[in-house]
Amino acid sequence: MNFYVGSGMKNCELVTYYAEKLIEQGWHQTYDWVKNIDGDISIEDMVEYATLEKQGVADADVVIILLPAGRGAHIELGMALALGKKLFLCAQQENDFSIENTVAFYELPSVEKLTGTKEENITEIIKVMSQEKNKVKEKTI
Repeated sequence: MNFYVGSGMKNCELVTYYAEKLIEQGWHQTYDWVKNIDGDISIEDMVEYATLEKQGVADADVVIILLPAGRGAHIELGMALALGKKLFLCAQQENDFSIENTVAFYELPSVEKLTGTKEENITEIIKVMSQEKNKVKEKTI
């Protein structure tokens, strides 16, 4: 399973945690944007990173957005929606989905909203994707 994890830069550790846990399950990370976080970034660097992030979303079977998310992650969310990717929106607090904090796109039926600890959310992602994989296998038999 190919995956991409997007979030705000302040969530780098959480992004890495999700990626490590999914890689342990045999999944493949399409792009790790966290490795590019440093204080000295040029416009040319930003163009390169945006190109790599765009390709990472395009190559993913599953896009995971961790809240709170920054502007870039919301663009990745939009790309995932437009490309028809399986999309998980993960929060640790139900308040992240309150009417005061939500975004209209969070409410689309294709967005699977998860609220729980990082461990609970990862477990649910793996479970849902395993079930979907099994459904596909059943249809081809």
